[in-house]
This record gives sequence, C-alpha cells and structure tokens, in this order.
Amino acid sequence: MTGAKTGPGTGSRTGQQSEKHSERHSNRKTGPSKPASSHQSSGAKPGSKAASQRKPLGAREIALEALTAVEQEGAYSNLALNAALQRSKPDPREAGLATELVYGTIQRRNTLDAVLDLHLSKGAKKLQPWVRSLLRLSAYQLLFLDRVPSHAAVSEAVAIAKRRGHQGVSGLVNAVLRKLAAHPGRPTPPSGALAAERIAFEHSHPEWLVDAWVRAFGEAKAERIAAANNEPPKASARVNPLRIDRAGLIAKLAEEGFEAVPSAATPDGIVATNGGNLAFTEAYKAGLLTVQDESSMLVAALLDPKPGMRALDCCAAPGGKTTQLAERMNDEGEIVACDIHPHKKELIDGAARRLGLRSVETIVADALKLHERFEPGSFDRILLDAPCSGFGVIRRKPDIKWTKTESDVAAIAETQRAILASVAGLLKPGGVLVYSTCTLEPRENERQIDAFLAANPDYAADPNVPAGFPVAAAERCAAGPGRLLVTPDEFGSDGFFMARLIRS
Repeated sequence: MTGAKTGPGTGSRTGQQSEKHSERHSNRKTGPSKPASSHQSSGAKPGSKAASQRKPLGAREIALEALTAVEQEGAYSNLALNAALQRSKPDPREAGLATELVYGTIQRRNTLDAVLDLHLSKGAKKLQPWVRSLLRLSAYQLLFLDRVPSHAAVSEAVAIAKRRGHQGVSGLVNAVLRKLAAHPGRPTPPSGALAAERIAFEHSHPEWLVDAWVRAFGEAKAERIAAANNEPPKASARVNPLRIDRAGLIAKLAEEGFEAVPSAATPDGIVATNGGNLAFTEAYKAGLLTVQDESSMLVAALLDPKPGMRALDCCAAPGGKTTQLAERMNDEGEIVACDIHPHKKELIDGAARRLGLRSVETIVADALKLHERFEPGSFDRILLDAPCSGFGVIRRKPDIKWTKTESDVAAIAETQRAILASVAGLLKPGGVLVYSTCTLEPRENERQIDAFLAANPDYAADPNVPAGFPVAAAERCAAGPGRLLVTPDEFGSDGFFMARLIRS
C-alpha cells in the first residue's frame, strides 16, 4: 500500500510517538509504586446483571487478553492492549501494570521462552497460545519486576489458569512457575557464541536483525542499540512556539503536576520526568504542545521551511511533522499534507485546529500519484517521511522486531524508491527535499539515498545543516553529507534517519 505508513493504529509511522500513542507506565525497578493485586472475574456472561456488577479484570488477565490477541491474531500490541483496557476499565495502577506486562513480555520474548524451556519437557512452543502467554507474562514478573512479589505472580497465574483451563493446565502453570520462582536465574548464551548471537540472546532480539546492526555499526554500537530498545520510552512533547515558549510550557505543566525538563536533543522539545500521558493535560487541550518523540522533531528542523513558502508533506498522518512545519513557517504560507487513508485526514485536520494553525491543507491521495496531481516544480520544500520497517522505534512497538522480516525490508525499500521517484519532480530548482525514516536499516536509509542521487543528477546532498539546527544532534549523529542517523542509545529517543537534498 503506497503512501501509507507501516501499519494501522501506529500514528504517522510505525512506532512514532504521536498524539494517539499511549504512554507506557513502568513498574520496573525504577517504577513509582507497587502494583495493586488483580481482581478475579466472576465469569458472568456479557450483558447479564452479574456482568454489570462484577469487578474489572486485573492487570494480569488484561495483559493475557492482549498478548493472546497478538499471538493468535497478529494484532498490533498497542491496539490489542487499548482494546483490553477499554473493555475492563481498570484503575490506573492496574492499567499501568497491564501495560508494563504486555510491552515487557513482548520485548523479552526470546529470553522468557529460553527460561521456560528449561522447565517444560516439550518447550514453550508446544503450549496453547494463551497458556504460553500466561507463562511468559508470569516469568517476566519473576525475572524483571522486583516490585511484584513472587508469590503474587505465581498465585495469580494459577488462579487465571483455573478459571480459563482445566486442572491439568493449572497444575502445569503452578509447577513451572514455582520452579522458576525458586531458581530465577536467566540462561546464558551458548559457549563460543558469535557477537550477533550473543547480543540477540542477552537483549532478546532476532539474530538476523542484530547481525545487520553489527555489520553496519560494529559490535559495541549494536549492543548499545539493542540494550536501549529495552528501556521504557520517554514522555516527550514539542512546544508550540506560536502560543508559548519552552520555559512557559514547563511551568504550565508543573501546575498540572508534571515535572518536565528541556530536551537534550532539540530546543523544540520537553521531556516529562515523572511519567504520565501529556495528551491528557490541559496544556495539550489548549494547543500548547504536540506529543512527539525528540528524534522526530529534528526532521522539520532539517527541512527548515520559511514563512511564505509552499511545502508538501507526502505521508503526513497523524500530522505531527505537518504541524511542526506550519509552526516553523509562523503559519504563513501553505503546507499540503497528503495521506492515502481517508480516515486519517481528520487526524491531521484535528491536530491543526487544536494548535490554531490555518496554513495546512489536507488531501487524500496516494503518494505514488502526487506527480499527476501537482505541476512540476510547484513546491519550495518537500518532506517524505517514508513508510519503513520501523526498527528505530522498537522500544515503543516491541512486536515489530518479531513480526518484521528481511523480506519485508526489501519490499518496503522498493515502495520508498517509487515514492521518491514520484515526488522528485515536484520540487522547485533550489528547493529542499528531506527524506526520513524511523528505521536503522541501511537498505531503507543510506543505500536508498545513494540510489536516488545516482538516478537524479539534478539533486545533491546538502553538506551543511541549517543554521539553528541542534548542534549536539548534528555532531553526534552525522552519517555523511546532509545525512543524520539518530540511534536509540544517543539521546534515549527513537531511531531516525534523515537526509537533506537540494535540487539544482
């Protein structure tokens, strides 16, 4: 599907922190509070009087529902979790634990299966999906959450197994988890393992993906990336400079109980240090901020649009980068925001309205056919935030690393190439095109740009970043003339590639 991002429900692209992205609540070793105990379900039929009076599902059973949907139906983890939370409507502490269990269990899947295999004669893969998911999320608590007492994790799992299965299932769950609770050590990599195998094992990533990073970045950098992917994502936001400055926004958020600090990656951003969802704040409702990852904010800064220009955002939903372009242009000029999905048009329009922006025109169109809609050389700036594999946002979307394959990368790279070819002629001579992705895969990044420049001699990489571009990002993330690669270990933000190209 052209002109679209990598999957439904993922914001403007896979894993990008957007206005509809749910923040993760961490109950890890640095978590703020001890999770509440889970409530038991009455088992009443939906719609019955008993169902209307029963207590909501506890965190573990909510997590089990979401994990089973991901396992059996191929559901996106964020959508499956949100659906399970909506059905049960638990209190905030239970919701926080459920969220941690879902994302943490998916993140550490390989490690958890290796541990469980030590205590299962036929291995975890032979179990029913819901039983496997129950054992995984319980093992995650025992191995990675020191705020959850072992006896609580075991007893809750056994209770769930009794409600959902038969005595044999509950007995199996009880036996496996009691052994694991008594001996919670993690397995070690095979003796003599090569770098990619070791890193993949210790940080729970697919070996083929780690091997690609080792070849691209070296062993030490690949390991830092894999380790960073298992850290909780930040709650970050972009300041709307047309309504408030950064210091003013930090003060406003403090009035609402949010502790925020300036972003180290970009002067456009702030980071909430005490967690929570910034999209639920009064500052958000008033259009003072946009929930966005720090790396993502660098893209508009690299494009550097000026007031009065005409800009094209080729794959725009949900509108985070579109609205940042409008803010940087002082809402003077025109930004044409394109997305292939009709239902995403309202996301972009709604974001512009909330921020008080009038310069955004949203259209529903296939990015591959934009050259049929607009005259050649009709834009001063073009942003192609391309569909991609999303391997830079694994900390936000951990299921990506298990669902995307090498063959997917090849197919996505071909789509990127076609969109680049389609929009290249729409840029004015002397204009700037920025190509960006939220992946670390060279075939979608550096090699894509190399191939484009070879096929389009009227384009060249701009060796100079714009005045005012964040110095730290320019120095630490340079990946060649006019190119930046922000890896998750640099600023604790999403992985992003971007290239600034000028048409002669």
